[in-house]
Amino acid sequence: MMFNNNHEVRIQVRGVRKVYDTVAGGYVALDQVDFDAATGEFVAIVGRSGSGKSTLLNMISGIDRPTSGSVVVNGESIGDLTESKLARWRCRNLGLVFQFQQLLPTLTVAENVMLPMDFAKRGRGRDNRVRALELLDLVDVSDQSDKLPASLSGGQQQRAAIARALANDPPVIVADEPTGNLDSHTADETLETLRRLAGDGKTVVMVTHEHDVSRWVDRVVTMSDGRLFDAASLGALDPVNG
Repeated sequence: MMFNNNHEVRIQVRGVRKVYDTVAGGYVALDQVDFDAATGEFVAIVGRSGSGKSTLLNMISGIDRPTSGSVVVNGESIGDLTESKLARWRCRNLGLVFQFQQLLPTLTVAENVMLPMDFAKRGRGRDNRVRALELLDLVDVSDQSDKLPASLSGGQQQRAAIARALANDPPVIVADEPTGNLDSHTADETLETLRRLAGDGKTVVMVTHEHDVSRWVDRVVTMSDGRLFDAASLGALDPVNG
């Protein structure tokens, strides 16, 4: 892979523990997790359902907060931010890609891509549309720009969702099961798009159930029972942290 280990760390998770209160008592979703990702790196976090991988992604994106430990993304300790500051930080620094694309059905594809620019109060309407079309061209769906999402294939919708994630040129892309609903060919196209973004200097962290992603990513780490392991599968794990 093209990744250079000398690149600066863009995501740093240290000693993160997340405990949820349940009727049965405290449920430990993350157990003293340490994790780094650098500029231009594409990292896949794999593991079974309930292993903690999506919870870790929520920590990195600021969707949830750790019970203890620290999360620093692009130089900002996001656990120290108020909800309003966190929302502004996320708009500038983070692109989110989901398994279910969450495109608004009553807006055209281009209008969906323009939404984050509007939230960030970035540019004017005409300028934002030009940027939206450029991003849709980047992911090869510019010919679908004025259609409603329902008229696109699943793969086209996912590529449009990636374009939307890039709207404000964030340094970090987090993707939660981005290929979960796609056939193998379309999944490969989505992974190739994410690979190109890392090649352009984005930090891409992807959660997936799939283990056969090594040809696309720079590094695969495995989660099991809330702990992170430096291994590409759930067999013969060597723990990264305590």
